[in-house]
Amino acid sequence: MIFFDNKEKYLKDYPRVIFTGMIDQYFNYQLGELEYRSLRFESEELSVDNYQGNAVVNYTDAETPFTRIIEHKHFEFGKGDKNKTVITREYPVDWKRGDEPYYPVNNKRNNGLYKQYTELAKQEGNVVFGGRLGQYRYYDMHQVIHAALLAVEYELG
Repeated sequence: MIFFDNKEKYLKDYPRVIFTGMIDQYFNYQLGELEYRSLRFESEELSVDNYQGNAVVNYTDAETPFTRIIEHKHFEFGKGDKNKTVITREYPVDWKRGDEPYYPVNNKRNNGLYKQYTELAKQEGNVVFGGRLGQYRYYDMHQVIHAALLAVEYELG
């Protein structure tokens, strides 16, 4: 990651750094590794105009192996081939270092470890930790915006 290649320079050269990556990675996992959930994506082109009628449909039942299907053409209304569509299924996978971390695994162990990392974070005078990975919590988009506005309000004092 580019940030970590230049971390010390950024911390020295800039009065404020907004860090939205994994908080445990920032501290080189010195207190232990937090758990994350990653995703695997499978895309498929189908010979139908409309597969599901929406851009995103979430699947929350225990029997379905994927968590959502995205039908891309619905993000750009009226665009795309009339007789084809592309869908992508998202499958949850266990995360390991090197994988893309999408979601924190909020359980007692991880939340306790995250709390310890927040104590270290308080000592980083010019770093603001934000987002799902920096604050180790699941956010919907409206919650991300709210958290960002609160962080700005705090920073501006």
